[in-house]
Amino acid sequence: MRILVKKGGPLTTLQDLGRYGYQKFGVLVSGAMDDVSLRLSNLLVQNDPGEGALEMTMSGPVLVLPAGLVFALTGADMKATLGGKPVPRYRPIYVRKEAILTFGFAQTGSRAYLSVAGGFDVPQVMESKSTYLRAKIGGVKGRPIDKGDELPIGTIGPHQAAFVGRMERSAKEGDSFVTVPWSIDGSFVFAKGPIRIMEGLQYDWFTKESQRTFVTEPYTITMQADRMGYRLEGVKLTFKEKRDLISEPVTFGAIQVPADGNPIILMADRQTTGGYAKIGQVALVDLPRLAQMRPGDKICFVWTTLTEAEKSYAKQETYLAALKDSLAATLQKKINLKGNPAAAGLPFQVFVFLISTGG
Repeated sequence: MRILVKKGGPLTTLQDLGRYGYQKFGVLVSGAMDDVSLRLSNLLVQNDPGEGALEMTMSGPVLVLPAGLVFALTGADMKATLGGKPVPRYRPIYVRKEAILTFGFAQTGSRAYLSVAGGFDVPQVMESKSTYLRAKIGGVKGRPIDKGDELPIGTIGPHQAAFVGRMERSAKEGDSFVTVPWSIDGSFVFAKGPIRIMEGLQYDWFTKESQRTFVTEPYTITMQADRMGYRLEGVKLTFKEKRDLISEPVTFGAIQVPADGNPIILMADRQTTGGYAKIGQVALVDLPRLAQMRPGDKICFVWTTLTEAEKSYAKQETYLAALKDSLAATLQKKINLKGNPAAAGLPFQVFVFLISTGG
């Protein structure tokens, strides 16, 4: 089974959770900008949460989907249509007849994810399917997908095959695709409010005024924003004195400040080391929200502590782990989510995230 690419879109690459363990050799981590949306899309099609998926930026490709495919869309709302009919996000979709999947311009957020049951059958490079664009490795020949590409789909497992059978039996004559009468809630990656940051390694290098204004004045994401980093514009940050910094390792969400005083937030395709002073570090739990922002958006920051950041991240991961178990029970045992959550066998705190939409 293969997906045919009729048009590549602005920037569509294959990404998983990243290429770890090779930064010491100068190899970037890469991976999904919004890892939460990636994991949610995989859970919906019963893949491993870290399986590779298509990451689409601002708009998507034009794809010919084969009959029998199960896929899910999460992240930015790009007004997808399959065979001319709107495709809902945050639900598993079963394709009954070969049809063309198209996308519009992102209405909310900036990045959407498309996962397929069985995953994309491409070779791993250094233990990852992620596309490292500058080195041209991973993904589909190390580049964005393009017209004429054929994307092979991996073999589905028994639970996925059983789900396909149930969806086919529930279909009505003439249906080009079938979905379930519920969706999960992934809207928290678009939540408004300040981005939480912790003090960077060189926080004390900045004046008290800069430390204060960085969290009291808004910054704007400039057009110089991509998978490598977001350059911000706003009140310029100043140093107490001129100091030299030997290059040191950098992380996703590190906030560097070059000599011009305009901060740069490092993102998924960041370099392995950096020589600019770092005033802050974005909390891990807020990286998906940051990844869904786009040029022109305003960012406000708020200081937090490492302890509070860890608690927030642990809460998110607890939810995702419970959601994984609940989705598995729902998709494998055909649980009807319209009734009492206790009767469905789902923890109540997870059930409230599963939104019934009728059916």
